[in-house]
Amino acid sequence: MSDPFSIPLGRRDLLAATGSAAAFAMLAASPFGALAQGAGTAQVKIATIGSGREGGALGTVFAKAGHPVMFSSRHPEQLKDLVSGAGPNAKAGTVAEAVAFADVVLLVVPYGAIEEIGREHGTALAQKPLVIDVSNPIPQRDGEELVKKVNEAGGAGLYAAKAIPGAKIVRAFNNFGSANLTANAGNKDKNGVPMAGDDKAAIALAEKLVREIGFEPVLIGGLAMGKYVVPTPPMRGEHSPDEIRKIASELKA
Repeated sequence: MSDPFSIPLGRRDLLAATGSAAAFAMLAASPFGALAQGAGTAQVKIATIGSGREGGALGTVFAKAGHPVMFSSRHPEQLKDLVSGAGPNAKAGTVAEAVAFADVVLLVVPYGAIEEIGREHGTALAQKPLVIDVSNPIPQRDGEELVKKVNEAGGAGLYAAKAIPGAKIVRAFNNFGSANLTANAGNKDKNGVPMAGDDKAAIALAEKLVREIGFEPVLIGGLAMGKYVVPTPPMRGEHSPDEIRKIASELKA
């Protein structure tokens, strides 16, 4: 059986701005304040649960930006080429090793694997300052029944939060593919990253990390808005930050 953790794969603006300021104040007082404010990218250890195209590309971008990264798989020995290409900041391990290693975890798996991850690693993930949910429910891969289950839970984001209780989840990087990550980072006017999350400190940390790799984060709302942070219209593909804000202004949780 294939490894599910390695399968390729006006008012609002004011609220977002004030929310970000409050989030940084909150985070500064927390044990993880240095992660969001700190003096260097190498302070944040990042793990990917899922090392296919998207997880591999995103982990590589963070590694090249100076973060220690651990790619994970049930068969980490199969990730040698990925680790080599990502450079000296990267290594590979099992999912359990990656979760133990990381400050921040990138969840980049088929959506059908999220409940299993919650059962096996949920307690540890709930202790992390940030879990970025990069996964998407895709009918052709995950099945219509699972997609229906995700929709009944309120969509992607709320489903993951239910599967991993207590985890500080932010959805981000879901709307475009791996090629965009490596080819288009750095032009913040062109490349916005829509995000959805409820935890202010986690959002602040996610915003910092997004900016460090050359994109501009745009918070469109809480996890209930995570159902729109997917690779389908209206958010699919590349959008400028202003375009994302305009699209989001017309959406409802």
